[in-house]
Amino acid sequence: MCPPGKDVSQNGNIKTLESVGTIFEAEDPDVLQILERARAINVERNRSFEERIDHFEGLSPHGRRSGFNTPGSHTCFETQAMVAEAWENLRRSTVYYRSQPVGTIAAMDHSVEELNYDQVFVRDFVPSALAFLMNGEEEIVKNFLLKTLHLQSWEKRIDQFKLGEGVMPASFKVIHNPVTNCEILIPDFGESAIGRVAPVDSGFWWIILLRAYTKHTGDSSLAELPDCQRGMRLILSLCLSEAFDTFPTLLCADGCCMIDRRMVRFCLILNDFICNIRFRSSSVAILYLISVLIQGVYGYPIEIQALFFMALRCALLLLKQDQEGKEFMERIVKRLHALSYHMRNYFWLDLKQLNDIYRYKTEEYSHTAVNKFNVIPDSLPDWVFDFMPTRGGYFIGNVSPARMDFRWFCLGNCVAILSSLATPEQASAIMDLIESRWEELVGEMPLKICYPALESHEWRIVTGCDPKNTRWSYHNGGSWPVLLWLLTAACIKTGRPQIARRAIELAENRLSKDHWPEYYDGKVGRYIGKQARKLQTWSISGYLVAKMMLEDPSHLESDADKLDSSGVVVRDSNELVLGSCFIPALTVMSPFAAEALAALYGLRFALDLGCMHVVLESDSLTIISKLRSVVDDLFILRPYIADARLVSQAFASCQFAFTPRSRNEVAHCLTHLGQDSAVEMFWVEEVPPQAFALVQADLRCSESP
Repeated sequence: MCPPGKDVSQNGNIKTLESVGTIFEAEDPDVLQILERARAINVERNRSFEERIDHFEGLSPHGRRSGFNTPGSHTCFETQAMVAEAWENLRRSTVYYRSQPVGTIAAMDHSVEELNYDQVFVRDFVPSALAFLMNGEEEIVKNFLLKTLHLQSWEKRIDQFKLGEGVMPASFKVIHNPVTNCEILIPDFGESAIGRVAPVDSGFWWIILLRAYTKHTGDSSLAELPDCQRGMRLILSLCLSEAFDTFPTLLCADGCCMIDRRMVRFCLILNDFICNIRFRSSSVAILYLISVLIQGVYGYPIEIQALFFMALRCALLLLKQDQEGKEFMERIVKRLHALSYHMRNYFWLDLKQLNDIYRYKTEEYSHTAVNKFNVIPDSLPDWVFDFMPTRGGYFIGNVSPARMDFRWFCLGNCVAILSSLATPEQASAIMDLIESRWEELVGEMPLKICYPALESHEWRIVTGCDPKNTRWSYHNGGSWPVLLWLLTAACIKTGRPQIARRAIELAENRLSKDHWPEYYDGKVGRYIGKQARKLQTWSISGYLVAKMMLEDPSHLESDADKLDSSGVVVRDSNELVLGSCFIPALTVMSPFAAEALAALYGLRFALDLGCMHVVLESDSLTIISKLRSVVDDLFILRPYIADARLVSQAFASCQFAFTPRSRNEVAHCLTHLGQDSAVEMFWVEEVPPQAFALVQADLRCSESP
């Protein structure tokens, strides 16, 4: 700011704020015009992945090493041949509806009864869609998004009960109608699924895929269609509706996501229950047993919470700035803040947190309670003490009152990294855990869907003796090659590509030779799954996506990852620095929200420094206009603008002024530094070394006539 008295600049002087290199950067200062304007479609592209394969296949394989410079046993020729085979199989799995590609079937194994493996599943198609997008083939993805959106509008009934409008189908099938001699789409909303459970994750995957399509093509016209906007709002209405919940997490039934079987876990061993507990009546005993058993995928599973968080972030970028869109965006921002806090604090487990739980007191009352969920320390499973490394941690499977599922779930933790639900420190700790527990979580075939497996009494009682979910098989500790693409993406984001290379080499040793199984059995994933389908499409596409991301990490670039910090510098009227700081804002999705936060943080910082007369400067004309306005803001910035106005009343005088970007470089530098940190950093009467030269340049400019 500047005189009278002190000068605080936002993203530069108080100059705080910024979003680096994103689609939101534009000269037009009006926020609505920026977000409403359709982006130009970039029709130029590099050679496709298959074209690069053709180039490699024309070269002599002799003397060549792996294309990723790794010491694997596969030559470049063998690897490229495997990739070519994968592409051939992926194309064979394509489903057509009225001559248009609309998805890929779950598996092409015709040696066994097809059941529903001949359908197009929403969650299964995601890696296929990403592979097609990265290969420059957008048509099938666009068609899939539109067809599933059309199916969402169908009336959905199970027996006499009508499902919510926003429910997306778990899958659909193309059927030829001999009477009308045309093709029709038949969706499954859960009425034919195992357990008759509606798919909670389908809607989230649909939003995430729509964002991936928009980001990759640069074409926002699909997302801006009224039907797409309405479809997103219907999905969001289901998961943002008010209920009796005291947590921001989403309550779910068993079987609502990738783990589609009963996989709950109980806290006490049945033998201990029988031998050590005494009850006065059998009815009390039965009620107690039920309360112990209900835990695991039922409740608040990590997979759904991570997908929920990621879908909310994507929706925030896709919703239009009309009245309905703004209302949802405001609700999303509030939910993101609450959800990220809850997950990072209560689902996170590392050595310190494990020791804290081990020492918990129970039956604590009032808001000062440390054991907020009244978890019984004796419910800690023995295996978790040996499993937890000195360095490392992870988001546990489920948290609800008096119950925690301490199992590791791969998909939820990888999505937590990709969506920035995990802080940078937590993301690094998850990768440390994978490295230190490689044999348990990866073994001979990536990757364990969960760890450890349910066995003996637990398996018999919890799964009902499910023959498909025996120990270390299927969803009970089986190894799923499809998870390879999620691990690779997480490795790239955390700067650990060597972990992905190692996992991909393991998969390349067997995946093609075993005809692309759905999953593997055994403690280290040594055996093809007992009931695993061959030519499983997402095993094929998951491998392709992992290879393409590792070859070209730019596929993973996300503007969401760049909107995560605010920089502030406070100066006096002579341009001398009184203080500076950067503050991460990891759940902020809009650059304008980051600008507004920067203004708020700048004012608070100036107040802490004892400034009484301030001028808040920002290079965002939108934010300055909103701060000056006397009308309540209805945009998603409302809570930040209102708080900034409230803080400004604590000064003797406070003005808001626009400054050009060229006069705000110090704050932008601080913002960039904050993007690599998950903690706030403050400097009094100085700036970090990286910004020193910019401060000197500003002083020279102010001294020149």
